[in-house]
Amino acid sequence: MRAWLLFKILLHPLRWAQERIDAWVMARVKRQPGPIAITRHRVYILPTRFGYFFALMLLVMLLGAMNYSNSMAFLLTFLLAGIALVCMHHTHANLVGVQLRAGHCEPVFAGETAHFELYIDNPSTTPRYSLTASWPKNEGQAVPSDVAALGSGSFLLSLPATQRGWLDARVFSVSTEYPLGLFHAWTWAELDMRCLVFPKPAAHGGEPPAAAGTGGLDSGDRSGQDEFAGLRSYRRGDTPRSIHWKSLPKLQHPMVKQFAETLEQDLWLDYSALAALDTEARLSQLARWVLDAEAAMRHYGLRLPGALIPPGRGDAHRFACLKALALFDADAA
Repeated sequence: MRAWLLFKILLHPLRWAQERIDAWVMARVKRQPGPIAITRHRVYILPTRFGYFFALMLLVMLLGAMNYSNSMAFLLTFLLAGIALVCMHHTHANLVGVQLRAGHCEPVFAGETAHFELYIDNPSTTPRYSLTASWPKNEGQAVPSDVAALGSGSFLLSLPATQRGWLDARVFSVSTEYPLGLFHAWTWAELDMRCLVFPKPAAHGGEPPAAAGTGGLDSGDRSGQDEFAGLRSYRRGDTPRSIHWKSLPKLQHPMVKQFAETLEQDLWLDYSALAALDTEARLSQLARWVLDAEAAMRHYGLRLPGALIPPGRGDAHRFACLKALALFDADAA
């Protein structure tokens, strides 16, 4: 083990040093609700591989200038070194002062990819260029973006959602190599972001078992067009066409016709009706039935051990049912 570590250090000393620094810093990053202000003490900076090559080139130029006592070579070497120092200052300043805050994360189904939205606010009057946000070791996959002065930029951090429930965002980095790519400045942060992951819906096919609903004849006060349900006394506000005029001479007071409308039976999706399946398979099948019932514009309810969602329809009802399935705890039930 020690031999492998020594070989790794000798092969990639700079990478090993940065990994050690990152591990030490990330262990001390605290999860915060945001916004998080990036101060000078939170920004780390190291030369890139091009920066190290540039430094090596300056060293060779300096040795050549010393060997030949060439004043123009000295001038060029010190000029390039000064440019590098100015570049280091701008790289560091490009990240200092920005603020990080959490955005929205749309719920996804298990097996899909969760996208965490991150906002980077720039409260200064100086634009910020080539900022990237990424998870650890994914810097190469991030797309740089500029943030205007007194503006904000939106970034997406993607994570695979492998199982249902809450998926918490991890520690991420915000970095820049502006302006010349000679230095890499970065900071670590962890915002209180999480994504709701619904159970993966089962394959299409299969109908939910019939369950007792609340269907039948509704003989309310509205005037329907289906079946005649009888008469009732006139009440203020009833329309003249709903009055049963033929009964008026006999009863001496007006009566109003009532009709009964046949209502569609509510669909109940019951966890206990899937006793032959394990817990995750039951939840997947219920998720499929929720989607199918919503697509068919049915009124449906959900029965889970310890929870009951009355019949309804619509996006809010669909979300409530899928959320109950996502957060279902078989042990607690």
